[in-house]
Amino acid sequence: MPIDLIIVSVVILIGIIFLLLEIFLLPGVGIAGITGALFVLGGIAYAYVYIGSAQGNILLISSAILFGGGFFLLIRSKSLRKISLTAEIDATVDNSDLKKIAVGDIGKTVSRLNPMGKVDINGVRVEGKSMDGEMIDEDTEIEVTKVELSNVLVKRKSNHLLYN
Repeated sequence: MPIDLIIVSVVILIGIIFLLLEIFLLPGVGIAGITGALFVLGGIAYAYVYIGSAQGNILLISSAILFGGGFFLLIRSKSLRKISLTAEIDATVDNSDLKKIAVGDIGKTVSRLNPMGKVDINGVRVEGKSMDGEMIDEDTEIEVTKVELSNVLVKRKSNHLLYN
């Protein structure tokens, strides 16, 4: 067995290990994944060009089988279950203050709405969102147009005088 074939096989094996580490242990596409892909592709390309197409085919097929087998074994392994997150989050945000607010209520902006900010309506301080992305300055009177799950939709209070 030529020494080139042994070196290329080791390079491909290291590349497969890096790829499996990237998939199962390291988040995102990082140095290990890129390095692993370069090692595998470089090793196979070297085998085709310098060792021969028969050995290149053998390395390509055996690399695919080795990668697939390693992937399957890691998925089935119980060690991954030990490091995986199993906690369930069932907490909710308390929005009971929003029940004290109704459409048409009048309040004041606590901070500038650009288009979101804090508003004070009926003594309750909540997140407010201005209609159509309008910017409303601090300490401006506002009117509630809609109460949503986590905030209220408001508009600048109109001061139209009605004449008879």
